[in-house]
Amino acid sequence: MIEKHVCKNGLRIVSEHIPTVRSVTIGIWVLAGSRNETEQNNGISHFLEHMFFKGTKTKSAQDIAEAYDSIGGHINAFTSKEYTCYYAKVLDNHKEYALDLLADMFFNSTYESDEMAKEKKVVLEEIKMYDDTPDDIVHDMLAHASFGEHALGYPILGTKKHLDSFSDSTLRDYMENYYTPENIVISIAGNIDDSFIQLIERSFGSFKTKGKREKIVSPLFHTNHIQKVKETEQAHLCLGFKGLPVHNDNIFSMVILNNILGGSMSSRLFQQVREQQGLAYSVFSYHSSFLDTGLLTIYAGTGKKQLTLLKDTILATIHQLIEKGITDKELKNSKEQLKGNMVLGLESTSSRMSRNGRNELLLNRHRNLDEMVHAIDAVTHEQIRFVIDNVFNQDYSSALVSPEK
Repeated sequence: MIEKHVCKNGLRIVSEHIPTVRSVTIGIWVLAGSRNETEQNNGISHFLEHMFFKGTKTKSAQDIAEAYDSIGGHINAFTSKEYTCYYAKVLDNHKEYALDLLADMFFNSTYESDEMAKEKKVVLEEIKMYDDTPDDIVHDMLAHASFGEHALGYPILGTKKHLDSFSDSTLRDYMENYYTPENIVISIAGNIDDSFIQLIERSFGSFKTKGKREKIVSPLFHTNHIQKVKETEQAHLCLGFKGLPVHNDNIFSMVILNNILGGSMSSRLFQQVREQQGLAYSVFSYHSSFLDTGLLTIYAGTGKKQLTLLKDTILATIHQLIEKGITDKELKNSKEQLKGNMVLGLESTSSRMSRNGRNELLLNRHRNLDEMVHAIDAVTHEQIRFVIDNVFNQDYSSALVSPEK
């Protein structure tokens, strides 16, 4: 059972006690990502995430790494468009030690100039690595094509130009504004008890900052088409359709529709593009839900001479969905596949911590497994038709990385 505790400063703790395991996963979820940035500080959320690992008042970067290795634990972090997560997975008898280390990183990171200079080089190499991977950068390009100059269109990694401008004061100012108690959820899953919740509250339950949660500004959906000429063996194409926000009542219908369109090996895009015509090795679709909007992305990579045929095939597949809808077999199989993936995905403390943390941060509510299964089973043909009509009744955005114009 998932339990929720609100600290006196407004920070939320969600916990799931799983007595049959010997591990504990602790995650600090912060409602701050590239969406909270400006053009001038784009990339600061991701860079701040890196700097949490570069030393505190009492520990060096190497000390932090050795501390987790010494207990056989794992620590990592990631930044997204709307949130950042710092997490650690350890044996249950080391959970107090892991919590102390996370709290030390969260409250006592020093952002020393030497470490910042070195980490800027690391992040710059990460940006270069990303730029060298066309099947990655085309997704960033699609976000920019779809959301324009809105912050949801910014790259999470930022750019070299902005990276050079970050200082310890800009990092601290950003934390003061966005790492506020009301923007933070601590999610724990594993072999825990109430005393561990009390330890978390002791560490995180009284701090305060001056920042206040800002009202989000919703983006317009743009139907721009962006191309980057790059020396590649393949042309990499993304098409984008306006999707649904995370709170939308039809979100499960959207998930099922995406699965039928391009979310599995039996999906229409996989069968049409790869199996029947051999146009691509990699072809898929996915739906990204944000607080106030969404984006349905279709990706495929092919030889430049086949690009027109690839795009025509994708659009023909969508047109068939619009004209004829989905079959009973597709609806039934997709429901079973999603339920299976959901159950199998909850077999680790890490996945449960992630699900609970994200749900609390973005939705402020939780469904148990039976409720999730019921919600999937309840999706009807009529609901799928409603989503098809609303998603595909408009023009699309696109991004292309190709060896020639």
